[in-house]
Parts: sequence; C-alpha cells; structure tokens
Amino acid sequence: MPTEAQVREIAAAFQIKGNFTEIALGFGGGHINSTCRLEVADVAGKKSKYILQRINRNAFKDPVKVMDNVVHVTEHLRRKFAATGRDPARETLTFLPTADGLYYHIDTEGEYWRCYDYVDDVYTLQLVENPEDLREAGRAFGRFQRMLTDFPAKELHDTIPNFHNTKLRIKALERAIYEDVIDRNMTCQAEIEFASERTPKGGWLVDRMEAGILPQRVTHNDTKINNVLFDCATHEALCVIDLDTVMPGLVAYDFGDGIRFGASTALEDEHDLDKVRLDLDLYRAFAEGFLGECGELITEAEHESLLYGAYLMTYTIGVRFLTDYLVGDVYFRTAYPKHNLVRARTQFKLVAEIERHWNELEAIMESLRK
Repeated sequence: MPTEAQVREIAAAFQIKGNFTEIALGFGGGHINSTCRLEVADVAGKKSKYILQRINRNAFKDPVKVMDNVVHVTEHLRRKFAATGRDPARETLTFLPTADGLYYHIDTEGEYWRCYDYVDDVYTLQLVENPEDLREAGRAFGRFQRMLTDFPAKELHDTIPNFHNTKLRIKALERAIYEDVIDRNMTCQAEIEFASERTPKGGWLVDRMEAGILPQRVTHNDTKINNVLFDCATHEALCVIDLDTVMPGLVAYDFGDGIRFGASTALEDEHDLDKVRLDLDLYRAFAEGFLGECGELITEAEHESLLYGAYLMTYTIGVRFLTDYLVGDVYFRTAYPKHNLVRARTQFKLVAEIERHWNELEAIMESLRK
C-alpha cells in the first residue's frame, strides 16, 4: 500500500480539482486490488469523493486491456441508463481520465492506477441478511445482462483467458499437487481427494460453449453480492462494481457465482463448516431477481445451464483457492497461512450441499422458467 504522499502524487495525474481533506488507505476488502478513498474540497468548500485503485498486475497481466473493457462497458451502460430515465452517475461507475485522456496512470514503479467517482449514500454486504437482499442483487446482475445484450461480446478483450475454464483449473491443481513446491500436500489430503473425485464433471459448461450450444455474452464474471452497491434510502440494488473481469463468457458464470457467494449461510472464509449451508430460499431469491430481469432474453440451453453454473462455479473457485494454497498464496490476498485452504473448504462444503439438494434446485429452476 502506498504512503499518503505517494497517493497524492498518483491522484494528481487524474482530473481531480481541489485540496485533499481525507485519504483513506486500504479502503474496502477486496482480494485482488489495493484501494484508497479520497475526499477533496474546492475553493468554495464543496466536497467530492473518489476511489483510487491500483490494478493488480499479477492477476491482470494487461491493465490497459482491462481498462479498455471497463470503459467501453461503462460508457454503454451510461447511455442505456440515461435513455431509460435512470441516473447513470449512480447506477454505473464514472471513470476519470488523466490529462492525456487515458483512463489509467502508470506510477514511477510501473504500477497501473485508475480513478473513479465514489458513489455516496450506498452500502455493500459481505453476507446476505435476508432473501430480499439477494433478490435485489440478482436483479442488479440480471439487469447488467439485459443492458448489455446489444453489446458485441467479441469486441471485448479476453483479459484473463480461460478464467472460468474448469478443465484448465483442474489441470493447474493437478500440476500444483504434483510439484508440491512448498510441501503443503499433506496438510490438505481430504480437499485434494474431494476435488479429484469431481474432475469428470468439470467440462460440462466449457464443452457446450465450444460446441456452440451456449452462446458467449458480455459477463461480469465476479457476481458476489459485495460487488453490488445498495441505496441507503431505498435498499434497492443500485450499481454493479468491480468490473475488472468483464469479458466474453457464459450467463451460467454470472448466475453461478451469484449463487456460490450469496446463497451460502456463511462467509467465504468461515472456519466452522457446520455453519456453511446452501439456503434454498436464498437460492430462489437470487434466481427470481436474475431471471426476472434477463430470463426472457436467454436461450433454453442457457436456462438449463444455470444450475450447472452454480455447481461448477462453486467447485471451480474451490479448486482455485486450493491451488493457490498449494503454490504459496500468490494470487489471492491472505490474512494467515491457511486462509486459502479455509476458503477452499467452504467452497467444497457448498459443492456437497448443491449435490445433496440437486433435485430440489432443479424444481426451483423449472418453476421459475414456467
């Protein structure tokens, strides 16, 4: 994390006018990027707030392409929201250019930074408090899909190739197990066995995408409820944030990740697995919100894929957490040595929960399709 002096120097590259009145380092709780919140006041005393964020180059190898995707998608959303009488300043992110007209700045150490308006009078959730919260989040991500149905996905960069390719994630895990670079295999034998037993199911989505059965669309690819801003006054889902992973993908990815995170009864890094369950009411709530916004726009094959998306996204993220643990925690930020292993265990518990409730989940999806 940079010092306040460095933050001031970086922020000066963007078109921010006024004097700094507050700099909050380490703002937010994301796994990947480093974030600061800034407050400035102009000569009349009017205050404005911004988010200044360093793009993690370990996760995103080409930050320029990331920002190209983000800016094009947000500009499209701004036009769509404005055309329907909604407020684009609050319902999508507004990025600030530099003096050179770029939407990123490279500091003296070669790190990439971007800056956008801070949306005031909103809150985020780390854990679902009631079904209506998740229904609202489902609406937000379903609306995101609907607003981008006319955006050609092929024009976006594939910034993290094969990001949700479960088959390749399995191969990465198998390589990590084989190499065992920091001698952690013996600390997670049960998790390795759990992941290995389910490898034959890993290709369900990817194989159908490659066969042309499932179309690629613009997808968010990280649809956790904490990537939705809720309005403090109305408690409605207002804005989808954290757009770094926006790229071509499958609707099942966005639906599945929303379920993986939102329909769980525990945090992503809960130690007590007895607290980790799949809540069927929460599952239904997210599905109702999501399909209520975009259900009429997706194909029958996509409808069929959604439950598999919930299953495979949960499994895939578990595999990724386990892989990162085995290679030394190089991707996800961790707070203690076994943090990624704890995360993997929660995901695998949810995978087992989805398997246990599969018939009930199919019945929920069928009722909503009708």
